[in-house]
Amino acid sequence: MGILLGIQLINATIAFYETTKAADAVDALKAALKPRATCHRDGAWVGLPADELVPGDLILLAAGAAVPADCSVNRLQAGRDGPAEIEVDQSAMTGESLPARLGPGDLVKMGSVVKSGEVRATVHSTGTNTYFGRTALMIQTVESSGGSLERLLLQIMVILVGISVVLCSIALAYLIDSSRANERQRLALVPAYTPKADSAIVKECLSFAVVLLVASVPVAIEIVTTTTLATGSRILSRHGAIVTRLAAIEAMAGMDMLCSDKTGTLTLNKMVIQDDCPTFSPDETKDSVMFQAALAAKWKEPPRDALDTMVLKTGLKLPQADDEDPNPEGHATLDRLNTFKQLEFTPFDPRTKRTEGRLEDPDGKVFRITKGAPHVILSLCYNKDEIRDAVENKVHELGTRGIRSLAVARMDEEDGKWRMLGVLTFLDPPRPDTKHTIEQARIFGVEVKMITGDNKTIAVETARVLGMGTLIQGPQGLPMLGDNSKVPDNLAANFGALIVPSCGFAQVFPEHKYLIVETLRQVGYRCGMTGDGVND
Repeated sequence: MGILLGIQLINATIAFYETTKAADAVDALKAALKPRATCHRDGAWVGLPADELVPGDLILLAAGAAVPADCSVNRLQAGRDGPAEIEVDQSAMTGESLPARLGPGDLVKMGSVVKSGEVRATVHSTGTNTYFGRTALMIQTVESSGGSLERLLLQIMVILVGISVVLCSIALAYLIDSSRANERQRLALVPAYTPKADSAIVKECLSFAVVLLVASVPVAIEIVTTTTLATGSRILSRHGAIVTRLAAIEAMAGMDMLCSDKTGTLTLNKMVIQDDCPTFSPDETKDSVMFQAALAAKWKEPPRDALDTMVLKTGLKLPQADDEDPNPEGHATLDRLNTFKQLEFTPFDPRTKRTEGRLEDPDGKVFRITKGAPHVILSLCYNKDEIRDAVENKVHELGTRGIRSLAVARMDEEDGKWRMLGVLTFLDPPRPDTKHTIEQARIFGVEVKMITGDNKTIAVETARVLGMGTLIQGPQGLPMLGDNSKVPDNLAANFGALIVPSCGFAQVFPEHKYLIVETLRQVGYRCGMTGDGVND
């Protein structure tokens, strides 16, 4: 009995140690990433933990800060003549790759990150009342079920125990009968022999049967399983994966359906300029158009705009202060840009949807460069009627493939005429290893579906490039939670025919994602969900 207790104690200790070690790592990460806020309290700006904010607090949102609560941008900004705006990366919330421009009265959601600008905002909701919190609260309602390995081990144990009980019962009956016969035989041979009492015979045989029963039950099967999973946990940790529950390894291994977010998971979450660059002026190329687009930016300063970042850093690869290995070509391009003198610069304005720079070239010639939305830039061009069809058709064709466009135009002050130079194309491309990973998953019997909050057209193009299929459903017709917020148990019957054949889903909210996964589970899939945002 002591040996059995020792085995169980060792098994419990190993499981506790591995789980605690992983949990400690997660807690350390949470502590390091705990958000803080700059709040106006008692007449002064102070830094405090985000969980101490309350509705009505005045907070400061500045570039690089994580938004600590759902808040609205104030209409009046101290020290400014007009309203202020900020660029906010909401990809973790909505799946949108480009930052959103938010101004007075707009709601800024907790979990997003300020990319540029600085505003004062008033806290609207905190904790579980935020968009982030409601999503987290919804996930807490998911009931955890034992993995297939756990169920299999339980079935094996039940079967073996049942067989052992039957065999040990037969052995017990045989031993008791044999012992009684032996006692009678001894008494017949030796009349002076005092036979054992019947209760003593039963007790002796029962003790042997219990030992036999215990020995036949595989009590070590759990410790072997735990040790194997613990070894797997260590192997995964070398690849940067933190295992919070050992059973999760088996659950992942048994998965046959993987639902994946798009932005930042299947893709880089970074806009990259594409090779396709339609031009509308003689002798223009993609490189010349991109160079002149850089002239309509503050190239001597760190880019503050998502489009400028794409052109200067991603496109021209200009050296940045944080570059560990600057690109030599980027230095050469920067030297060439520095031969131009920027006389004026107008940053991007969401009302005009373009930026503009007034420059002087090395020969003293003054000209203007503007970049922005194609339809806005087209309206400036002197020959817009001649090129309208070509520009609009190309932009539309690119748009149907989920590719975004940025038009660039130039005006020489000698003639005062804007000329369309070309259209830069860009998108958030898939990660280099995504397609191979999906192919490998399918080889191992795991089907992959995309579930994203991003635009449907972009989702279709991404799925096409990755070979995931193009049957992408929008939010129409997808299940939603009722007023009681309870998950229906008939999702498979009502929505299985829509969800199972689909290759993915776009423009969906966290509630949709949750119920899509639940539908697949009710259909019978062992379903997993992966993503880098709160909406996953």
